[in-house]
Amino acid sequence: MLPTPKVVAPPSDDKRWKVVDGMMQRHGHHPDALIEVLHTVQEIFGFLTEDGLRYVAASLRVPLSKVYGVATFYHFFTLKPPGKHTCVDCTGTACYIKGAPAVLRAVEKAAGIKPDETTADGMLSLLTARCLGLCGRFAPVMVFDDQVAGKADTESITKRVLTYMGSECESLASEEHQ
Repeated sequence: MLPTPKVVAPPSDDKRWKVVDGMMQRHGHHPDALIEVLHTVQEIFGFLTEDGLRYVAASLRVPLSKVYGVATFYHFFTLKPPGKHTCVDCTGTACYIKGAPAVLRAVEKAAGIKPDETTADGMLSLLTARCLGLCGRFAPVMVFDDQVAGKADTESITKRVLTYMGSECESLASEEHQ
């Protein structure tokens, strides 16, 4: 049986930390709850902060290096605040062969960002995934705000990105094409 956990103060007075504390208490502050606790922190705050990682590490008695390793290994976790909208490009083999690189370049050009970046106005985050599991039928695949866009082509994806970013960006893009 693990020793009683020492009380660690949350990184801030934010009441959302009580939910995280409750999750850790339900799991007896056991180190095996690390992934579930990190999911809870990200679900509540939108991303994982350095202070949050330190708090989880101390509360679960896990080395900070392990917490950071888990947070950076799994694609689901992010250490940066997400944009209002997210765009995930599948880079799996089938999607790659069927044109994913061109679609990704179109998103980069339309949004002015690279993978793992968010536009300056915070409207769009561009992410990549090694495989979304939909490639056989829908390649190339992109996911916008949890909605699958199968058989993606550069024109339709560019329009969708510009729509998510707002009409100001649309007028800039139309000026470029003239």
